[in-house]
Amino acid sequence: MNPLLQDQNHIQRLHHSLLEWYFAHGRLELPWRNLRGQVPTPCSTLAHIDRSYGVYISEMMLQQTQVSVVLNRFYFPFLERFPSIQSLATSQEEEVLKLWQGLGYYSRARNIRKTAIICTLSHQGFLPRSRIELKKLPGIGSYTSGAILCFGFGENASFVDGNIARVISRLFALPQASTATLESLAQTLLNTQDAFNHNQALLDLGATLCTPKNPNCLFCPFTDFCQGKSNPHHYPTPKSREILPLTLLLGFYKKGEKLSLCKSRSKLYHGLYNPISLSNTQNAQKIASFSHHYTKYAIRAEVYLCDGEAPEEAEFFSPKEIEHLPISNLCKKALKCLQN
Repeated sequence: MNPLLQDQNHIQRLHHSLLEWYFAHGRLELPWRNLRGQVPTPCSTLAHIDRSYGVYISEMMLQQTQVSVVLNRFYFPFLERFPSIQSLATSQEEEVLKLWQGLGYYSRARNIRKTAIICTLSHQGFLPRSRIELKKLPGIGSYTSGAILCFGFGENASFVDGNIARVISRLFALPQASTATLESLAQTLLNTQDAFNHNQALLDLGATLCTPKNPNCLFCPFTDFCQGKSNPHHYPTPKSREILPLTLLLGFYKKGEKLSLCKSRSKLYHGLYNPISLSNTQNAQKIASFSHHYTKYAIRAEVYLCDGEAPEEAEFFSPKEIEHLPISNLCKKALKCLQN
């Protein structure tokens, strides 16, 4: 067993140090940390939000997305429109995608709607209070299920995301720990007297101090315990992220003041409206080109104004109608090219 884990008094000191730091420097004011059953919130939007549902929406939005983006632009408008699983279950996919517009990774939006429908049909309109049942729902894995159980239901559940994985890897000087190892260590370290704040503190520690590039070890509450602080960049060993180049030929047809768009069936933008993807540019006038990054793709997009008959999948919309459609950021950029 690792020396850090052999003495229960040692673990209790670690727990105390972590919570002391969190209550002094943590992000205690985040709204999804102050839902019903905890610190009262002045926000009327959250006054009647079921705690597990509010946590679930925050966790899905925060995947691959900065806290500030979710907090400032998406969390409150979404809950105002869909204050319950039942309301989300009766929604149209286009409306959900429209509210998600700009968050990216749109499969998350489709998954929360599917989950809402399943919960309404099979779980009396609420998220199940079981890790096994939660992981059966679309888009919910080991981390999200644990976060819902802990933050939404008050369970003594541990879990590991990228931030917690980095904290644990450095704490125990693990260059390439497996997911199973990290989850086992997270469970061993769990403060069962205050799991909610313990897990929130670990998330904040990884997000604000124990960061990938510039860890601030001097002010870290784990500095007296950390086995990797002398070489924090070695833990975990950085993984190179593959960026794939992709060229897209984007075409617009005109019908009076209306422009053509089509609902995408591609994996990248399924359910969103985009310009027509051209296989060739015959009978088309190039308007502009631009660069765009989405998930792992470095996209070079070329925008064309097309003559002739539009393909069957094309739908025509006025500028006012386009404002109410769920469109991708790629489409927004392409539309701006037409205006210049």
